Amino acid sequence: MKEKESIREGLKSSPRLKRLLDYLIMNQRDARPRWYIRLLAPLYQKRGRGSKIYHSVRMDTPPYRRFSLGRRSVVESYCCINNAVGDVIIGDHTRIGIHCTVIGPVKIGSHVNLAQGITVTALNHNFADSGKRIDEQGISTKQVTIADDVWIGANAVILPGVSIGTHAVVAAGAVVTKDVPANCIVGGVPAKVIKQI
Repeated sequence: MKEKESIREGLKSSPRLKRLLDYLIMNQRDARPRWYIRLLAPLYQKRGRGSKIYHSVRMDTPPYRRFSLGRRSVVESYCCINNAVGDVIIGDHTRIGIHCTVIGPVKIGSHVNLAQGITVTALNHNFADSGKRIDEQGISTKQVTIADDVWIGANAVILPGVSIGTHAVVAAGAVVTKDVPANCIVGGVPAKVIKQI
């Protein structure tokens, strides 16, 4: 881990080398790893025993960030997993439902169930400078953390910087903008505590 950090620091001090490596690894137009990097994914992705990622999943996981899927966890069809701007760590016995999107840095615990069509994103586009186009202003990230034993209902959206506590339930269609305490149900837009469990 220290070795990776020293490599990252070295790249920061050499912007030309960093741009070259980024070009070789990431397809800039498609914003995903190039085909030859995706072929090598089994060598650098960590997958636990009995875990499964369906063939239709879009794995945008370049090797310079961590991707880890725990034991007996599943990423179902048509999901998109992206760790290009932050690690994606998924615990044991966790199910990422059909058509979900997970953009790091995100840490999902064990025994978590994400239903269908959920977005979990730690990424935001900067837009404060009205004198520049939004696509010129870069991005910011804030870690999303989902604790163990959480159920998130279909089509919910979990936004940057949110932490969801143990044994919490997020209702279908909720937009979660603030931390969710343990042992409660939240719902609505923006999500609010509906009741304690």
